Amino acid sequence: MTEHILVEKSARLLVLTLNRPEKKNALTREMYATLATHVNRANDDPGIRCVLLQANGDMFTAGNDMADFAAINSSTAEVPVDNPLLPALAGARKPLVAAVNGRAVGVGFTLLLHCDLVFVAEDAALSAPFVNLALVPEAASSLLLPLRIGYVRAFETFVLGETVDARKAVEWGIANRVVPAAQLHQVARAAALAIAGRAPSAVLATKQLLRDQAALRARMDAENEQFLRQLKSPEFKEAFTAFAERRAPDFSKFQ
Repeated sequence: MTEHILVEKSARLLVLTLNRPEKKNALTREMYATLATHVNRANDDPGIRCVLLQANGDMFTAGNDMADFAAINSSTAEVPVDNPLLPALAGARKPLVAAVNGRAVGVGFTLLLHCDLVFVAEDAALSAPFVNLALVPEAASSLLLPLRIGYVRAFETFVLGETVDARKAVEWGIANRVVPAAQLHQVARAAALAIAGRAPSAVLATKQLLRDQAALRARMDAENEQFLRQLKSPEFKEAFTAFAERRAPDFSKFQ
């Protein structure tokens, strides 16, 4: 629903605010579509020079709405699993700035790897518990995260689901700066405005040179194939059941 994504255009900025705090900003297919539409439109809008992503409530996002995943697992029909936000992030021409407060789970973490500046509040906690849910990384994060933090750290983050706190996010190069929570949105907006004030063609060219869009899309396609396979698996069914029952999953019967 559109009210779950607030859209503001001012001072050459596009500000997209996750606004589903009662559900910890868990992202639905409709929310993904809305975000993707606005990121894609910004590419060709000369009135937008930077995109700022932020969230209302006490956390950035709990990740994907698990009800959508459960529906795919239980369906015998071919259910579309493609997330339109992911190719939009890979193809984003305008700089992306993120302001992260509280928890950023799953795609809430991996989308940060597509942002050009990331500011985290002191209470930020990033996690990518895909394997805990019998899933695999997405958003080209299996390519980007090892490049950013090294293989062994990336493996630990994905497979053991270890949380990355704000200080570690900066040390590892995932975020630019730790900011007091009360100042987070103000600091992130100031940085986005600074980008918007730079020579626009030089900014766009610099971002393009820094990123290999073809490699990102290719990795997303490979991840998506594996992701759908896992969503349909008995392993995911056990993981989701355990999640609903508030217990640890038992994968001992799987080989």
